[in-house]
Amino acid sequence: MTQTVHAPQWPEDFRDRLTAPLPDFRELLSAAWHGGFRPDIGDADQIPVLRGGGLPRVETGQTAVTWVGHSTFVVQVGGLTVLTDPVWSRRIPGTRQRLTPPGVAWSDLPKIDAVVISHNHYDHLDAPTIRRLPRHTPMLVPARLGPWFTRRGFRQVHELDWWDSTKIGDVRFDFVPAHHWSRRTIWDTCKTLWGGWVIGESVYFAGDTAYGERLTQIGERYPGLDLALMPVGAYEPNWFMKTSHVNPAEAVQGFLDVGASRMATMHWGTFLLSGEELLAPIISTRAAWSALGLPRESLWDLAVGESRTFTP
Repeated sequence: MTQTVHAPQWPEDFRDRLTAPLPDFRELLSAAWHGGFRPDIGDADQIPVLRGGGLPRVETGQTAVTWVGHSTFVVQVGGLTVLTDPVWSRRIPGTRQRLTPPGVAWSDLPKIDAVVISHNHYDHLDAPTIRRLPRHTPMLVPARLGPWFTRRGFRQVHELDWWDSTKIGDVRFDFVPAHHWSRRTIWDTCKTLWGGWVIGESVYFAGDTAYGERLTQIGERYPGLDLALMPVGAYEPNWFMKTSHVNPAEAVQGFLDVGASRMATMHWGTFLLSGEELLAPIISTRAAWSALGLPRESLWDLAVGESRTFTP
């Protein structure tokens, strides 16, 4: 059974949700230079990849997450298999092909019970991957993004505003705020919403976010989260990225703000989107974690394809 909290009544756009000015043309050109044409990928072979690991067997009451790469996880929770921002393509518009292969082969996926989308940027909403899904797959998407899916034949599309929730089976999905923005073409800036997801009242998937007060608000609304899936890459040059993405230290602080028990890293090691060295996101995250004296076992700095399991 699927249930959505209320019928959608959306504004024409969501610019009033912005917490920072949108990038101008000069900034976009700079970002394209750092992300699309940065030549040094010599460390790509050091990005950890677990090959052939597959998906773990999950016992009743357990939750498992498997990092496929970038912001894509397979989340096994409450008897469901859920995909976050699924991207299995070799490349996305404006970037080189992916540095590491998907951590789970598409052919090894079980039936997908739900897909959650954080926003419409190409590294989070990948049309070739979405086309591979059966059209009866429930798609949980931000406000005003639903027509993108219904035009492609999807029949169970659930649009949510911030703090709205829906249920698939016994698992609740809550759409929560983020410090970010949306744009897929030059004509649709902020026409659709952006955000993160709380899955099963246990797992927080941040999507893309800068640092700010909305992280604390999420923690206040959802006390006792077990796991935060936090982005740690795409933060240089800082003058451009700081209004859209957390850096590693901010990701760790954001994890503390939402009050989760564990943090898993994502949004690094897959696509060239920014100017930092390839391994800097994970090295800096470990350093920030250690500097705060946080327990090492609570940092899940996963390899591509690696899984972890916990019991809430």
